[in-house]
Amino acid sequence: MDAVTVADSRRKGDVEPLVRLAKVDMAAVDALIVERMQSQVPVIPLLADHLVAAGGKRLRPLLTIAAARASGATGPIEAPVKLAAAVEFIHTATLLHDDVVDSSDLRRGKVAAHLIWGAPSSVLVGDFLFARAFELMVETDRMRALGILATASSVISEGEVLQLTRAHDLNLDQETYLRIIAAKTAELFAAAAEAGAVGADADEAAVQALRAYGMNLGLAFQLADDALDYGGQSEKLGKNTGDDFREGKVTLPLLLAAARTAGREDAFWDRTINKGERTEDDFRRARELVFGTGAVGATLDTAWDYADLARASLAPLPESDWRDALERLADFAVSRVA
Repeated sequence: MDAVTVADSRRKGDVEPLVRLAKVDMAAVDALIVERMQSQVPVIPLLADHLVAAGGKRLRPLLTIAAARASGATGPIEAPVKLAAAVEFIHTATLLHDDVVDSSDLRRGKVAAHLIWGAPSSVLVGDFLFARAFELMVETDRMRALGILATASSVISEGEVLQLTRAHDLNLDQETYLRIIAAKTAELFAAAAEAGAVGADADEAAVQALRAYGMNLGLAFQLADDALDYGGQSEKLGKNTGDDFREGKVTLPLLLAAARTAGREDAFWDRTINKGERTEDDFRRARELVFGTGAVGATLDTAWDYADLARASLAPLPESDWRDALERLADFAVSRVA
């Protein structure tokens, strides 16, 4: 059994229309990323490139570009391009730090940087990328955009610390869990979209619409990732399937499964999560319980709710190919489990 067997068939999303529309702008973003991660200290570009070069669709900077264009920007968009590169640097920095904290083996389908260069280098290169991001923000001369991404960086850090303190807590309530992923994941989606609109000098209605879109998209995306961890494929995740469980990380599918098996599987959950005593075979059992209780399906239902909210958030924007592509991206955030 895998996530596709319980995936909702409401709509099949697609990221490719947005990728095609943004091809020229994203080429400028990619060139800027390569330029700004250079350093006279050889390990910095080597380590940064290890992760940046495996960046896939670059959804967050893509969202910055799309927000600028969907809100009406035409012609060259120098400020949104720089903000998009800054967003990618912030995201990459958080990944480098996350992998050290979580002792992860894979990231974006490649061996985690800390296993090659060591944890200290990974943390310090993450700091370097944060600094580069803020240099780019300052260059745009958009103080509001700088404030948006600076605040997002702070919120992400708070989300990471909150998750660290509650990561292995089976008493975690769903509201707190959603607050964690809103801070840790969705905030950067929201800030990426909001900053793109601000960088394009969009009107306030468009700015707020795109921030709401990004927040709901980020929540849908993370919830789908949580479901994929129990039923997806490693190449879709860019990490090993089951990593969340092996790290004792409490996500919504696990929380729901534990609640729905209360009284008969308490000892299993207490040993594997509360006490951290896990064997490789325990993931197979956890996966059976997560699917058997309908926890993956329920998680995907919640993800679809946020995808629907993301689509609805775009209503104030004028109709365009960019808006249509953003709607399809919202669906893609969840339908990619198939």
